[in-house]
Amino acid sequence: MIVIKVLTGNQAVAEAVRLSDVDLITAYPITPQTTIVERLSEFVDLKLMRGRLIRVESEFSALAAAYGAALCGARVFTATSSHGLLFMHEMLWWVAGSRIPMVLAVVTRAIGPPWNIWNEHTDFMDQRDCGWLMALAENNQEILDTIIQLYRITEDEAVYLPGILGFDGFLLSHTSEPVDVPDDDLVKSFLKPRSQPYNMCLDDILTMGNLASAKDAAMMRYDMQLSMESAKEVIKKVDREYEKLTGRSYGGLTECYRCDDSKYLIVAMGGWVGTMKDVCDELRDYGYDVGLLKIRFFRPFPDEDVVKAVSSVRGVLVFDRSISLGSLGHLHTEVLARAYRLNSRAVVKGVVAGLAGVDVGPNDVREAVLKFIEEVEERGYVENISEWILGG
Repeated sequence: MIVIKVLTGNQAVAEAVRLSDVDLITAYPITPQTTIVERLSEFVDLKLMRGRLIRVESEFSALAAAYGAALCGARVFTATSSHGLLFMHEMLWWVAGSRIPMVLAVVTRAIGPPWNIWNEHTDFMDQRDCGWLMALAENNQEILDTIIQLYRITEDEAVYLPGILGFDGFLLSHTSEPVDVPDDDLVKSFLKPRSQPYNMCLDDILTMGNLASAKDAAMMRYDMQLSMESAKEVIKKVDREYEKLTGRSYGGLTECYRCDDSKYLIVAMGGWVGTMKDVCDELRDYGYDVGLLKIRFFRPFPDEDVVKAVSSVRGVLVFDRSISLGSLGHLHTEVLARAYRLNSRAVVKGVVAGLAGVDVGPNDVREAVLKFIEEVEERGYVENISEWILGG
């Protein structure tokens, strides 16, 4: 039985963690994540879930404690945002390098200075090289479903890597939407018993943190890369199986919206994708052949999906809510690399927008797309490879 509840994004995370039968939650508050662990604390106190919640003194400790429990075979969860995620950064490498499956929710928020609590994807993108699977949700339903899927994906023996689910601070975390909450037994049948490559039980003779030879260390990194590649098929398989149980699918790594006959393509990820779909529909009504490629998983990056989508269009406009200062937007950089690998004739341009919580509405998206189309149609190229939308 499916129950429809009106949930914020943070409440959707808590429901998904409850449904996933997590053994341990480690909690440290930071805006705009705090209500996730508050809701989970209520679930534990009311005995609505069997897991245990512990309160720690910092974000570093939150991930370290979760890591320790996961090493011993527990299914764990924690959540953070912004500077809290930066404080966790060293531990992210330890968890991934140890090949320990777990799930971390990141409610995206700008990084100071200046001090800012509003939405931006830079905190999420800063973790892209750590060896974690990284998904970014479009809406609250996808938040709930992806948390559940990530437990299944990360615990697959072909993967054995941790996963991050990111979603937009305040725009999703504190906005209420109707969410289909699947039945406990349905999720239990979908999730397998926890699996991991080894278990640090007291009876086992194992050590952690020893010095490895250069060759062994390099081979471990290579093995992580191979597992990232394997994760692509696991993500697609898990999404298909989830669809059979719930009727909901997210396309695996990407979703192509009105792409089949597109002449121009928007590429984006996160909460503003919904707005961009509406803009695509509107522009179609006015005769513009515009489609949208939604990137659901940033790591592993969906090379094949991007190459296929870019190969048949004249222009690609990539929207980033983050920037690698001194270079380009993070998603823009990835798409450019795939377009050049294909030797594509498509013109690829980036738009950096929405930083520090600056509002980006349909008018902003429409104006940027029409300007891009006009440039490509008139010149066949763009004068600036990237531009910014800074707001009023």
